[in-house]
Amino acid sequence: MITSRLVWLPVLLSIFLVFAAAPMAAKYGVTEDEEINEALQLEPDIENGKRIFEICAPCHTNGAQGTRDGEFPQIAGQHRSVIIKQIADIRFGNRGNPRMEPFAQSAVFGDPQGLADVAGYISGLPTDPSPGVGDGTNLERGAELYHEKCATCHEDDGMGVDELLFPRLQGQHYAYLLRELNWIREGKRRNVYRGMVNRLRRIPVEDYEALADYISRLPEPTAKMPDTKSE
Repeated sequence: MITSRLVWLPVLLSIFLVFAAAPMAAKYGVTEDEEINEALQLEPDIENGKRIFEICAPCHTNGAQGTRDGEFPQIAGQHRSVIIKQIADIRFGNRGNPRMEPFAQSAVFGDPQGLADVAGYISGLPTDPSPGVGDGTNLERGAELYHEKCATCHEDDGMGVDELLFPRLQGQHYAYLLRELNWIREGKRRNVYRGMVNRLRRIPVEDYEALADYISRLPEPTAKMPDTKSE
């Protein structure tokens, strides 16, 4: 019981500090793009990132693997650039997420160094090898849609592109993917590329389950072995 209370203590403290502190933009006088760029250029302190992540763990789980019911996404192994941008988007009001908003403020992460630290820690965590999946009844249609509409940005293997801030989809839970697809179509996710919204709106809503199911089953790419052939 004492251990449980200690786990929640920093969470409660952080919520209190959020409402007592000014937003990052007001405190440091930076724009969102400036904050993201600064955080991306900083060398992450992984140990400090691990400490900050204790505030995130009650929702995202200790390993940052989220929940298979889709309530919380898997963020383990996500690109550092994507984690930084998503937190900044929530902090600056460009992504609506009332539950996450109190934790995205400067009182929790501090300056851009703290943002870089926690993103560096999360990006290095192993993903859940068996994420939540759908019923598997229409995977061929899901594959067709994915490679036609999504692979250009998120790559054939779903690993995304770190340098371009395209998220890794591989390993994500089916229920979360399905929810986000619908939210993007409906305009609830304001921080996505406009072209993505247009593409999703060309897909029949009844096909979203097949698309999310296919993505949730993408295997983790195997590491490429070095070429040992003699020249």
